[in-house]
Amino acid sequence: MRDGGNGEPPLLAVRDLHAFYGESHVLHGVAFDVCEGEVVTLLGRNGAGKTTTLRAILGIIGRRSGTVRFQGQELTRLPSYRIARLGIGYVPEERGIFASLNVTENLMLPPEIRPGGMSVERIHALFPNLKERARSQGTRLSGGEQQMLAIARVLRTGARFLLLDEPTEGLAPVIIQQIGHVVRALKREGYTILLVEQNFRFAATIADRHYVMEDGHVVDMIPNDRLEASMDRLHGWLGV
Repeated sequence: MRDGGNGEPPLLAVRDLHAFYGESHVLHGVAFDVCEGEVVTLLGRNGAGKTTTLRAILGIIGRRSGTVRFQGQELTRLPSYRIARLGIGYVPEERGIFASLNVTENLMLPPEIRPGGMSVERIHALFPNLKERARSQGTRLSGGEQQMLAIARVLRTGARFLLLDEPTEGLAPVIIQQIGHVVRALKREGYTILLVEQNFRFAATIADRHYVMEDGHVVDMIPNDRLEASMDRLHGWLGV
């Protein structure tokens, strides 16, 4: 599909990926690439299979088949904890903030999965709100602050490949701008990001490429510099 430039293979290569919830066949031969240092989005309507794709990459789904290669290593035979230790971090849509813990306790809770995790000082520079709210309980954070904390928590673990599920869902425009600023800063620092989004206008401000999903298939790939020229096509897929 793509290479990482200079003939290098993609960092993540997904081929013929099928996934099942019980007897329900949800993904049908999904295929796409993510090259090192890219920001790539999965766009699509609700129920298109975007979140399931992230969960299938991580192995946190009932059953999957096909090929998922990360840095050339096949993931489909690995348990999810070993996949995480390869440097893959997941921020789910529900964020998973512990209400009984304060911001600092939430931030420090996950173990390091590999050396080189982001320092607390650097996290506070990226997310000033978290420094200001360090002693606040998880229940007292706004939705935007919870999203920032969820991303920060993964950065501290040492993950360099981030899977973000609907990071802007339900957030105010000013917070969406902050999330965009953070994603662009992480890209400049060499992080690779695959994110699920429905807000393609936000996606256009941060991504290199967009894969469009429908009914468990990848049906289109649009480079970001072709997004404006592809609006009619995109509106047809997304129904907007």
